[in-house]
Amino acid sequence: MSDVDHLHELLGLPAVDFQSGTDDGPRPPADAAAWRVRVDPYEDEERTWDQEFASFLETVDPAGVRALIIGQWGESYEEDSSFPIGLVTAAADRLTSLEAVFVGDLTMEESEISWIQQSDVTALLSAYPALVELGVRGGTDLVFPPTRHERLRSLTIETGGLPVAVVRGVLDSELPSLERLDLWLGVSAYGGDTDVADLAPLLSGTRFPALHHLGLRNSEVENEIAAAIASAPLVARLRTLDLSCGTLGDEGAAALLEGQPLTHLDVLDLHHHFLSEPVERRIAEALQPYGVRVDLSDRCEPWGDGGAEGRYTTVSE
Repeated sequence: MSDVDHLHELLGLPAVDFQSGTDDGPRPPADAAAWRVRVDPYEDEERTWDQEFASFLETVDPAGVRALIIGQWGESYEEDSSFPIGLVTAAADRLTSLEAVFVGDLTMEESEISWIQQSDVTALLSAYPALVELGVRGGTDLVFPPTRHERLRSLTIETGGLPVAVVRGVLDSELPSLERLDLWLGVSAYGGDTDVADLAPLLSGTRFPALHHLGLRNSEVENEIAAAIASAPLVARLRTLDLSCGTLGDEGAAALLEGQPLTHLDVLDLHHHFLSEPVERRIAEALQPYGVRVDLSDRCEPWGDGGAEGRYTTVSE
């Protein structure tokens, strides 16, 4: 499963597809959209991503562009993201207002998420010191060595299986302005080999002093993560906590209820879960009176005989 949608927005700006050679009426100003540059290798056989990107830079004022979405760049399972990333980093002297980049905005029809070939995405952080938002979809060959970036406020990595080397690289990075971190940890069958012990530097609260939103999502070890969250020092300064899209069951939810108070949260997102109705009610009754918005939508039924081994994440392959 890897049914994810195209981005609808980035940096709070609506996503707009750039299409060269078309006249669909006036385009929005360069700074009023998150521009998606993509080519379809089947529909645009004569058009390559570098040609489309060059046309984009000539058509839309590059000095005004604030948000860029790197969509399909060809046969993504054959050519990795270093191709479009290299072109974007080479244009840093023209994209002088760029604040947000998302790499790999592909749907299942274009590529399964675990077939998207990534690369060292920190090249974008090096090239754009003013970047405040970075997003990545796809974990295959993804590289994130420890890096320092003064202004990055939001980091999202969406995968069906997130390699532990990437998690360690992120957690060893110096990101003093980071406010939002979303990691889709995925499943071991698709490279998701992170365990709870690897998250200890994050959960200790010693990393990322500005962090107030944490998403540890789409994990096959969501119960173990919930148990660790229950006593994690970091939680006291979070405003939103997202443990959605994974295999969370009653045991993980019980750990949350029995652990430190979560009544200070604005949002607790648990959608796509395997909780029983009584445990759902316990969570709602424990938190909603304090104004916590609890998302308990999308209760799932395990495959097979209904045991824990039949639980599944939202996104895998």
